[in-house]
Amino acid sequence: MAERRAVVTIASMLLTILLWRVMRRVEHRSLWGMVGVALLASIPVSMTYAGINHIAFYVYEPTVAVIKELDGYRAKTLSELQIRFMMISYQAAEWYYFIVTWTMLYIAVSYATKVRRAERTAAAYRAEAQSAHIRALRYQINPHFLFNTLNSLSTLVLRAHTDEADKMIVNLSTFFRTSLTTDPDSDVPLADEIRMQQLYLDIERVRFPDRLVVAIDVPAELASVRVPSLILQPLVENALKYGVAASSAKVTIAIKASIDGGNVKIVVEDDAKADPSRKHSSSGTGVGLENVRARLAARFQGRATCTFGPRPEGGYRVELTVPRFSDL
Repeated sequence: MAERRAVVTIASMLLTILLWRVMRRVEHRSLWGMVGVALLASIPVSMTYAGINHIAFYVYEPTVAVIKELDGYRAKTLSELQIRFMMISYQAAEWYYFIVTWTMLYIAVSYATKVRRAERTAAAYRAEAQSAHIRALRYQINPHFLFNTLNSLSTLVLRAHTDEADKMIVNLSTFFRTSLTTDPDSDVPLADEIRMQQLYLDIERVRFPDRLVVAIDVPAELASVRVPSLILQPLVENALKYGVAASSAKVTIAIKASIDGGNVKIVVEDDAKADPSRKHSSSGTGVGLENVRARLAARFQGRATCTFGPRPEGGYRVELTVPRFSDL
């Protein structure tokens, strides 16, 4: 009977492929829509399979056991057509549950694949949205800084301070060439970020040669810590605007970094005397501090902090805490 079994096996494989093609055509439907199609499509498949199986074993050279089985039906005074229909129907009913189960398994796998694909797409959209958010926040910094610097440059030109203006133009060109070639989505070593702020302060020192003092204290072992590019820019800018520019005395802007457990603490502070006009701009509603908070939240997903407030001895202090080692 090997030849007949082979024929039935090949026929069942072809029916399976046919059923698979039907289910592929309705994959866009809802889950219950696919289930309904599976229940209906399994009926002709099971009937066809039962008919082929019946022909192979009950019509073509039936065995002695099959002949006895057929004689039992004939003894019930059933017609040959009724006998064939009953036998095919019984076998089709038995195979129907098997075929439906197979089809439901296919639906489950297909639905799980669609869910995984949707999850990957959603994750890609979330990543792209976060990337766009970080870029938008990053680009809020450069125009603000450029506006302030061009105002300063205009003042130098009007006062005919050509040497200072030339130095500021060169530094400004270097600053923007460096900053604009850095991917806004990427992190940079803390040492590079500090160098950018030094360059910025060199630009502003042209405006305040007698009032601006810079103090930087970053241990060598923290030079490679990764931080969002230009994350310190609005902090240094605020210290200059509300500390140095608003004071007639010398003001020191200090940038310090230290290890705090598994994190790195970065402090930007100044020692300017208290100024009532500074309270509103540094209360957390200013664009600069909100920008920094938003960038840290987008980049480190709650693992970084930004705290700020006036110093008891005068001036203002902003403290950032970022992971020392980040796998985000």
